[in-house]
Amino acid sequence: MSKVALERTPEMVDIYRNAKSWPFEEARRILDRIQNKVPKKGFVLLETGYGPSGLPHIGTFGEVARTSMVRHAFSQLCDIPTRLFAFSDDMDGLRKVPDNVPNQDMLRQHIGKPLTTIPDPYEKYESFGHHNNAMLQRFLDSFGFEYEFQSSSDWYKSGRFNETLRLVLQHYDKIMGIMLPSLRDERRATYSPFLPICPRTGIVLQVPMVEIRPNSDTIVYKDPETSKLVETLVTDGHCKLQWKVDWGMRWKAFEVDYEMSGKDLIDSVKLSSQICKAIGGVTPETLTYELFLDQEGQKISKSKGNGLTIDEWLTYAPQESLSYYMFQAPRKAKRLYFDVIPKAVDEYLSLVSKYPEQSPELQADNPVYHIHKGNVPKSESGLGFNILLNLASVCNTEDPAVLWGFVQKYLPESSPEKMPFLNELIKHALIYYRDFVKPSKHYRQPTAEEKAALQDLHQTLGNIDATAPADVIQTDVFEVGKRHNFTELRAWFGTLYEVLLGQKEGPRMGSFIALYGAQNMRDLIAEKIK
Repeated sequence: MSKVALERTPEMVDIYRNAKSWPFEEARRILDRIQNKVPKKGFVLLETGYGPSGLPHIGTFGEVARTSMVRHAFSQLCDIPTRLFAFSDDMDGLRKVPDNVPNQDMLRQHIGKPLTTIPDPYEKYESFGHHNNAMLQRFLDSFGFEYEFQSSSDWYKSGRFNETLRLVLQHYDKIMGIMLPSLRDERRATYSPFLPICPRTGIVLQVPMVEIRPNSDTIVYKDPETSKLVETLVTDGHCKLQWKVDWGMRWKAFEVDYEMSGKDLIDSVKLSSQICKAIGGVTPETLTYELFLDQEGQKISKSKGNGLTIDEWLTYAPQESLSYYMFQAPRKAKRLYFDVIPKAVDEYLSLVSKYPEQSPELQADNPVYHIHKGNVPKSESGLGFNILLNLASVCNTEDPAVLWGFVQKYLPESSPEKMPFLNELIKHALIYYRDFVKPSKHYRQPTAEEKAALQDLHQTLGNIDATAPADVIQTDVFEVGKRHNFTELRAWFGTLYEVLLGQKEGPRMGSFIALYGAQNMRDLIAEKIK
């Protein structure tokens, strides 16, 4: 597909600095934070975090996609280099065995151990953590994200966290003062920022400290099984940190400039920020995004499986529509269920079609600018997802060739080869029709008044020019409704949808008839009013 790109000229930079879309607002916050100067480390760092005990999911996509949009917006404001870290907390101890992996009995023997020391149940990688890290990277690569993968185990064991870990040890009491008020009494009794890796069992221990020894970089704890006192280094991977402390420590160690997180982590962000400051760090700019809701308005949970997976979305719609869904109002809660897909696809397509005619100011705030990093594809056909769904519905087909037959009459120069995006859209629409529209179709008989109006439409379409554009047909459909005194024209179109298509909602009838064909529509009316 050909592209419509904006050049980064001084005039465009001025436009970007006044753009109202949220990625530019976030980028300007970062620029203000660094006072328009290159940080001492030589670049601006954005971070996303990932817990590798499970497979990547739609929330992972959303966080990296949104952060990437902010990163691109920042790159349009200035020439300061940026980097994006995708950080995996793969030194975390395995808390429970996931239901969807093989060799579960083997994994149960390693509960509590760091993920990168547990054998891979798939027997393909060095460890379970390495397997899940590979899945994460494959997942991110498949969407073309630009990032640098970072492993918690690598940073701890290589000693690159040592300097910051020493700061945590030196400010141990201050950090305990931050954390203890946030914990229940029972948890306070055993809490420590440091989680020693037991040299005897390899398990990540949650034990209270008997003594801390900053001068020797060590802590002393009681082995929970032998009751013997154990002294261990906090450096070189002998310990890891509790995750809220770890998060604040990373912000300091990496000098993170920007990170977003979900609403469920608001309290964690506050605590991690205090910890970062306690050890001499500067907290990053943060954005709190709202969580996704299911069809009942309940929070989506991976364990409940009450939401929509990324594979499911991409079965029914193109990736661009998912990126558009993620772009929309990140600070507002949104339903994430199958019925939001057609609307998201058509809104995305509408924004793509408007883009070439917009002023640069409007283009900079158009969501598709951020989805495509300013390199926006041109609209291929003008055909939307819903109109293809309705075409599949009246044809009662799951065969792409049938829909292409109508499309090629409507657009004689079109073909699957010339319009690959439309070809994929047709395939998605047919699958969506099969799974969601077809099972719920319900036709009703027209009333006497509705039947008279339908007969009028049948005759009107018989007199229309075969090459009449959609707008002309739409006007004729309107006029039929007006002639038959429908109290609201919405009721007239509702009649068309329910009697002819077997559904409560439907397409813009002028566009649909232009695609389906006036004579085919007349045949459909005749069939339904018998």
